[in-house]
Amino acid sequence: MKITILCVGKIKESFYREAIEEYAKRLGKYCKFSVIEVPDEECPESASAAEEEIVKKKEGEKLLKKIPSSAYVYALTIDGKKRDSVGFSDDLQKIFLSGKNEVCFIIGGSLGLSEEVLNACNAKLSFSDMTFPHQLMRVILSEQIYRAFRIMNHEPYHK
Repeated sequence: MKITILCVGKIKESFYREAIEEYAKRLGKYCKFSVIEVPDEECPESASAAEEEIVKKKEGEKLLKKIPSSAYVYALTIDGKKRDSVGFSDDLQKIFLSGKNEVCFIIGGSLGLSEEVLNACNAKLSFSDMTFPHQLMRVILSEQIYRAFRIMNHEPYHK
């Protein structure tokens, strides 16, 4: 099984990187885990809606090139389906049991994901109605993937 987090931009803060590295190490017991970053595009603070769409489209083109061809693909977006941890684990297990051995999660840049990327995904997933920093979302997602594998394997994990 392979899990990929595909995201826009680099993580600047070392504490976020260290947390993701810790979950990557823990996930090694269950799957091949990787994070692929594509460069973000510059966007001025006072950008128009049209300029923001251009930025999302450029970032989207980079993301689309990196989506593994055989993966089941989730877009992380605020209007996606919300799941609790057990439901998320069940969803991943169903994907793996259906014959897919790779799942890719896409986290967009600060402006979100382009329509082209959203249309290329199998499903949309939301962790909250709140907005989180994209770097922190990588940590939260990594932790939930780890928790999902613990649940799948009937192993204890904090509730």
